Amino acid sequence: MSAHHHVQSTPDDNADLARWDDDGAPPAQPRSSPNAWLRVGAELGDRLVALSGRQDLLVTCRPGTRSGAPAAYFPGLAEIELDAALFAPLKPHEIHPRTVGDEERYPAAWGVFVHEAAHAAHSVWTQPDGADPRVVEAALLLEESRVEGAHLITRPTDRTYLRTSARTLVMPDIAHPTLQGIEHAAAVAALILGRRDVGILDAGETRAVADLCANVLGANLLATLTRIWTAAHQCADHDATTMLAHGREWCDALDAAAPALPVPENLTDLLSGAVRVVMDSTAATDAADLAAQTAAANAMTSRSTAQAQDRAQRAGQRRKAAATAKSVFNTRGTTVNPDGTPAPSSSPVTGTRRPTAAEKSAAARLSRALRAAAYRERTEEKATSPTPPGRLNMRAALARDAQRAAGSIPTAEPFTQTHRRTSPTPPLRVGIAVDVSGSMRAACAPVASAAWIVARAAALTDPDSLTATVAYDHHLTALTRPGHRAPERVTTFAANGGAHNLGDAINALDHGLELSRLGAGRLLVIVTDAHYGSDETTSAVTRVKQLTTAGCAVLQLTLTASSRHLPGTTLLHLPRPSSAPAAIAKAATDAIRRTR
Repeated sequence: MSAHHHVQSTPDDNADLARWDDDGAPPAQPRSSPNAWLRVGAELGDRLVALSGRQDLLVTCRPGTRSGAPAAYFPGLAEIELDAALFAPLKPHEIHPRTVGDEERYPAAWGVFVHEAAHAAHSVWTQPDGADPRVVEAALLLEESRVEGAHLITRPTDRTYLRTSARTLVMPDIAHPTLQGIEHAAAVAALILGRRDVGILDAGETRAVADLCANVLGANLLATLTRIWTAAHQCADHDATTMLAHGREWCDALDAAAPALPVPENLTDLLSGAVRVVMDSTAATDAADLAAQTAAANAMTSRSTAQAQDRAQRAGQRRKAAATAKSVFNTRGTTVNPDGTPAPSSSPVTGTRRPTAAEKSAAARLSRALRAAAYRERTEEKATSPTPPGRLNMRAALARDAQRAAGSIPTAEPFTQTHRRTSPTPPLRVGIAVDVSGSMRAACAPVASAAWIVARAAALTDPDSLTATVAYDHHLTALTRPGHRAPERVTTFAANGGAHNLGDAINALDHGLELSRLGAGRLLVIVTDAHYGSDETTSAVTRVKQLTTAGCAVLQLTLTASSRHLPGTTLLHLPRPSSAPAAIAKAATDAIRRTR
């Protein structure tokens, strides 16, 4: 049985004064001033309300305690006292229990505090006058695991701290017992195995004590004691009669079995060793759990950091795309550098011309094809009801009459209504990025024609449809712009540039046309042979992947057999450059047809 009870009767302060008077020695000087711990006790009292559900309790924290135990609960004073040594090596000014989470820095002290809070909440029965002290001792022994089990029901997250309190409270009591022999072994079983049965300790952790107690007490007596503390765990908080009855049964079981049980001479050492094994095992388990929790928290923090960085990166890309689109689609129609500054001397535009009759005819055909692709059948929904309005179904009406004639509740619904809804027509978003480096001279004429045809057809199809064309080498030039009325003339251009800046060209088209946004038929056409450097390719492929992930179709048109394929794009090789307008028109029609 424990050396100290954690439920104490009201102390006799006069007896303490008399003891010091008789001793004649000066009072022991605490290692730190008791006044410094007053704030800690007050803050612990604030947290005690949530732990115990009581608002009438006082918490005192001082170096040393009146009871001699690390902590104790005084029902008569409605007070919990804690030994300041539990917080070592922390100093009072470093402890702030009012802050939730601060207890993680002193788990041993907090575990003992939670144990005493469990006593305050559930040890509310009082011993009657004249009760047998030995029976009361046994009942208080059973109370240790009972209150922790009751506390765990309402606050399961406190299990870790209750495991810590077991290491702090039980070991000193085992090493310095007040009971000897069989009663000592029974007390160890109640303190360790009782906590196992309420879920504080694991069965594997307590195996050493279970095996030793089975050898010392015998299987029959251990089974009897187990039944007693299991029954005590079900006892109500106020039921003093039942708790004392369990205490009496405990004492009777020990008295009946003790004469026949040999007691090892080194029983205390054996029990201390077994309990030490249990506590080491629980400490190792808790350390492993803490390491796993720390790893999970670190992983979560890493994911949150990565997500924050990704959001910041995407926001930066959006800002960059907006700035690029603003500089490229300027009102003056000038060519811009990658940083957005004007570079008019590098413009590939050579002039404008009137569209040919074939181009006008192609634009009209594409417009009709886009309207046909965008058309959506009306949806129909039929609903039945027992009353008008609606079309009468005679079969259902007869079934309803038959149900009424049979005396049952009619369930047939003879009236049918049809609701027809028109599906919205999706607009079109087509961006064309044409490579105007020196190797793309053959594409200039057909792409200029295709850009005019697509822009003209989109304007004739739907006022919400948008198209734009950007010519790129190292610089960027807008050939057609989003939001402008249909171009009257075809813009011609030459391919004499060097290097490539497809990434920024895609940024401009994406922001200008909202190619990453759902709700429209979206298509990006890239006319290039893709003879890029590694950095240029990486930038382009990254932007293409982002668009395809957002659901935008990306088509790469190549004109020469030596062209390379940009990963992520749908490759379409055109041996005859003159077929580029028809290929782009077909891809745009397919894109809007797939839109839902």
